[in-house]
Amino acid sequence: MDKQQIDPWGSLKLENYEHIFKEFGLNKFEDYSLTDNYLFQRKIIIAERDFQKIKTAIKNKTKFAQITGIASSGDLHLGHKLDIDYYKLFKKLGAKSKFAVCDIDGYVSRQDTKIENIQKAKEFAVKNTADIIALGVPPEEIYVQSQQKPHYYQLCFEASKKITENMFNAIYGHNDFGKISAVLLQISDILHIQLPEEFGKCPTITGIGLEQDPHARITRDLAKRLNYDFEVPSFFYFTHQSGLKENSKMSSSDPDTAIFLGDTEKDINKKINKAFSGGRLTIEEQKQKGGQPEICKVYEIFKFHNPDSKFVQETYSQCKSGKLMCGECKNNCISFLTEMLKQHQEKAKEALPIAKKIVYGK
Repeated sequence: MDKQQIDPWGSLKLENYEHIFKEFGLNKFEDYSLTDNYLFQRKIIIAERDFQKIKTAIKNKTKFAQITGIASSGDLHLGHKLDIDYYKLFKKLGAKSKFAVCDIDGYVSRQDTKIENIQKAKEFAVKNTADIIALGVPPEEIYVQSQQKPHYYQLCFEASKKITENMFNAIYGHNDFGKISAVLLQISDILHIQLPEEFGKCPTITGIGLEQDPHARITRDLAKRLNYDFEVPSFFYFTHQSGLKENSKMSSSDPDTAIFLGDTEKDINKKINKAFSGGRLTIEEQKQKGGQPEICKVYEIFKFHNPDSKFVQETYSQCKSGKLMCGECKNNCISFLTEMLKQHQEKAKEALPIAKKIVYGK
């Protein structure tokens, strides 16, 4: 795979991890024993850059910070929930924390056919922020790009002076002005938390999917070249949750690939029953050969989102042994998602007034 073909804005799922590790100098993640949380124990994290600094800070209980963000270009889905679950975990491990709702990014990096104006991005930002609060992120940790303070924008413009056309093209494979703007904002999102006005200099961590690595590389490079005494940011890379279709990642751009946080019971039934599974062609063959949970989109939902490790392991074992049929497993998943999302939607509705205040500043 050519470096320029990794598209942070695309909806295709990356498959050839080993090649990417070698091509871009990523380290395989090995610190699964750092916590007994299921998000570590199930080895969803696969790679890292400079994670040792974060591990040391956690063990020594010294200062470190995290920044995570979501572009407000659509409704949130289970893939976004995973970002937020990791955010909450690292906060529990001691990180000073900020969560960016990227409304300007959501507008400038998307085609007008999807986000026709900044007002539309802000409408999504309100819904996204309500979801983020409902998932357990305190409102005081959330900011939207359009409401940031002057030092944030100053850093953004300073970063622009350090990037040449050739440099950007070498990393991203194009020079789309809107996406250049989005990258500058993301650089400021990640680095500004080390400014004196925020948390000050300290190790920082951001969790991303592998296809977001171009952002990590350019940010780490600029951290060394800007006229600030920044710690070079650390990153961990998690396996993106697959889309419900084959060879896709869960994406707001393709609604049929995703379970959205606002989906109804009817939506969930329809999507899960159509989801790709590792089932055999007949029940008899399933009993004889067993299922293939390692490629099953339904099992993957349990792996990524069900904290009951005993249930997840039993689902895997019974599928593999041919004792669990796909119909029963899908029904289990429908029940799990319906209950989880029903509770979430009630909390998100309650959070809407706070979300509007965060996004519009009044």
